[in-house]
Amino acid sequence: MMCKTAQNAHARQHGARFTGRKALVTLGLYAGVSLAVLHAAQAQQATDTPQSEQQGTDPITLDPIRVEGIGERGDGPVQGYVAKRSRAGTKTDTPLMKTSQSVSVVPAEQIEDQQAGSVAEALRYSAGVFTEYRGMSNQHDEMYVRGFSYVPRYLDGLDYGLGSLGQVEPYFLERVEVLRGPSSILYGQANPGGIVNLVSKKADGDLGNSMELTAGTDNLFSSAVDLSGILSAEKGISWRMVAKGITEEEQAGDVDKKRIAVMPSVNWTPNDRTDLTVSLMYQNDPDAGTRNFLMSRGLVTPTSSGYIPQDFYIGNPNFEESSRTQTSVGYELEHALNDMITLRQNARYTNIEADVKGMIGWSTIDDQTIDRRATAYGDELEQYAIDNQAQFDFATGAFEHTVLVGLDAKYSVHDGQYKRSNTSYPINWTSPDYGPIGTVVYDGYSYDETTKSRQIGLYAQEQLEIGQLTLSAGGRHDWADNTFEDNAAGTSTDYSDSAFSGRLGAIYNFSNGLAPYVSYSTSFEPQLGSNGSGAPYEPVTAQQYEAGIKFGPDSGRYQLIASVYKITQQNVVSRDPTTNLSYQTGEIESRGYELEAHAEILDNLNLVASYSHINAEITKDANPVSVGLKRDRTPEDQASLWLKQDIVSGAFDGLGFGAGVRYIGESTDRTNTIDVPDVTLFDAMLSYDLASVSTRLEGAKLQLNVTNLTDETYVASCAGSTSCFYGPGRTVTATLKYSW
Repeated sequence: MMCKTAQNAHARQHGARFTGRKALVTLGLYAGVSLAVLHAAQAQQATDTPQSEQQGTDPITLDPIRVEGIGERGDGPVQGYVAKRSRAGTKTDTPLMKTSQSVSVVPAEQIEDQQAGSVAEALRYSAGVFTEYRGMSNQHDEMYVRGFSYVPRYLDGLDYGLGSLGQVEPYFLERVEVLRGPSSILYGQANPGGIVNLVSKKADGDLGNSMELTAGTDNLFSSAVDLSGILSAEKGISWRMVAKGITEEEQAGDVDKKRIAVMPSVNWTPNDRTDLTVSLMYQNDPDAGTRNFLMSRGLVTPTSSGYIPQDFYIGNPNFEESSRTQTSVGYELEHALNDMITLRQNARYTNIEADVKGMIGWSTIDDQTIDRRATAYGDELEQYAIDNQAQFDFATGAFEHTVLVGLDAKYSVHDGQYKRSNTSYPINWTSPDYGPIGTVVYDGYSYDETTKSRQIGLYAQEQLEIGQLTLSAGGRHDWADNTFEDNAAGTSTDYSDSAFSGRLGAIYNFSNGLAPYVSYSTSFEPQLGSNGSGAPYEPVTAQQYEAGIKFGPDSGRYQLIASVYKITQQNVVSRDPTTNLSYQTGEIESRGYELEAHAEILDNLNLVASYSHINAEITKDANPVSVGLKRDRTPEDQASLWLKQDIVSGAFDGLGFGAGVRYIGESTDRTNTIDVPDVTLFDAMLSYDLASVSTRLEGAKLQLNVTNLTDETYVASCAGSTSCFYGPGRTVTATLKYSW
């Protein structure tokens, strides 16, 4: 049996060009750690090898190395809808019932049952998370969590993308995890709302295979495969290949979306103490979709000609171009030196390139005519991320300790260009003309800039168990250096910051499954630029107080959580209305409470339910008028319920059906002058196991999904009078899946 700390081998990844002496020294240090871990693994393998094999006698053929009976891993697949463990909140394989923070896990089975087409769609039923606020413009995975925007995404525990840049195909994922609240203690610079961690499908010795074909509305066609096998049973080497291709059209306008994506991985498990996984992800979107910015007048309120049609496209198919390519390669290495000490090293390099050209809404000319401007922008991001961890599991008397010490680093180079034309391109939405627009001259606002960011963090965390009480404490110190280059002006500015962040928590597990908890955590985010006095900005900081109660008895398949929190963010940049100079006098406060449940309430009946109330507002600002304003694009109330029933006997054997309802409350724009109304949406699914018809069809399943069943026309959100979005209309998909 593998020791507790040797049961897992996965973490975080990312990348970009390391330059300069500091980077070389850092990489040298990390390479040395990696070699030491591999050397220890080889030594352990030699020790574990029978003497007869070392002397050259006939080798013993082994079955694929697998650890049986350890159950769910915190970084692996979930059985059904109810996850029991996660690494997101602690970076150790910890039961959710012993994690003193709010964590949600959306398993692959739920993603498949709901046919989520993006990570944002997979989080539709999660408490405190507002996704798809750009409605049908689902070009990026952007989430608001607890009232804070652009929550960062991590892939296998390592930073992925930047802001809204980067999108991971959900078919590639075992689970999507939401860690709510400030989390800088483990992840460095981070949004106070939380993080979203994506756990990818990787080789693990499992021989399961599947393939599926999907067709749906908006000319959707897709095919996907998930294949795995054993390269060498004797050496413990297995492989996995996940791939998907998609083509469809945007709901608004004659705009195509295409994607081809592959994710191969190889796992090497030479003994029960060592685990190495190398993975590659390539995702190419030659047609990545578009942003369909529309006016509040015509969406939220009618014009004299009524409302703008939901399928109106403000761009021009003859001009619009959008492409994106993402490449990521990394590894996850774990070696247990003994039953007490486990070493891990996880690293990833990522490259994301995106180019967009299109028309954007500029202003309203009259009740039927909208002025537009031609824009073009491009992004290229390179990221390197590496995380070294040492975990110590030991006991002192009645106290059980899990101590984690880590050193991580990330470096990124982001090149961004933007240009806009001052030429007016009016369009009448009642009878749009998408003819040629001629040569575009970009004579308006533009920029060409490069940002190089470096961060090194040293962290330590203690999880102390005293009977049924689990106490956790951790601290981290980060050193961040940023270089901002204005390529057009030929200038370069350096910024350096350092910050300490920490977390304290306690949770008590009663024997009946109830577990009350409290926690305190902090975060920081470096801020580029200087204030009105010319002084460099300080990091933006935040603190959160959270209390709650969880319910998850060992005897049942339940995970329920109720939480209440208060987040205060300081050093927010705000602008003086008189001098137009900016200062870090802003403060944002978010208070709220959440309820969420994942449960198998009866045999083969799964439930996901959530409710959240968020009161997020500006509490301090250089402009007194802004004080008291609510955060834009943040519904005050959200609620959802999803039920999935599988019938496994009787006349309807093989039939499965699901139904969901989502309530999205009222929200507002940045100036609190536009009130976006609430909406209730319905989803449904129906599946049938074809083996119920004939044993020759064993492994085949047919599934039908409908989202926004009643085809409700609604506004997803508004950031301002010229940046509103319609929510997605009704979509219907049919999927044929075969597993073997």
